[in-house]
Amino acid sequence: MPDYIIPAGFGEIEYEEKRSRFIGRVWHVESEAEALERLRATRERHWDASHNVYAYSIRNTGVMRYSDDGEPSGTSGMPVLDVFCKAGVQDFCCVVTRYFGGILLGAGGLVRAYSKSAALALDAAGKARMTPLLEITLICSYPQYERIRAELGRVNALLEDTVFGADVELKVAMTAEDYAVFAPRITDLTAGTALLEVTGQSLRPVPVEEPS
Repeated sequence: MPDYIIPAGFGEIEYEEKRSRFIGRVWHVESEAEALERLRATRERHWDASHNVYAYSIRNTGVMRYSDDGEPSGTSGMPVLDVFCKAGVQDFCCVVTRYFGGILLGAGGLVRAYSKSAALALDAAGKARMTPLLEITLICSYPQYERIRAELGRVNALLEDTVFGADVELKVAMTAEDYAVFAPRITDLTAGTALLEVTGQSLRPVPVEEPS
């Protein structure tokens, strides 16, 4: 189950270059239909814009599209797409809206402006790595609960649900590497009385830490 990078959320920025106003937006999408709906809504919202340049890529189907939307060929759609390709980001839709300010930017200026708008929008959205995580059910006693919560924090586990009944039942997710450390630690802490069961595996978004 290979991992890959997606936008962590929605990102939006505004950027001005020689009186032209650029609005960059990025979404995480999982189908071409979803990408086209984002594009349609943006065009409807900015019907009076000079251009609504876009790029999107859908991992599962291998679809990759871009458009210069009337800008000189190669100066906008491809540079926007290139930002995401170089960052290794998939399952995205990016639309950069331009309101022309009356000063021509030239081919090189357009490439730089659209690339910068897309990069800033991606920074605003953030990145997440779709990572294979084990889905785990953990049942423990009330006296053991707080100590187990502390151990979950040490391995960066995702605590997804907690049910308080006769015992405490936790639904958690973590990498296989973390589980290899976590499971024996819980066995030691609870003298083997806590129940741990791996119930499945799925891809989940885990935020990518950007270098400071």
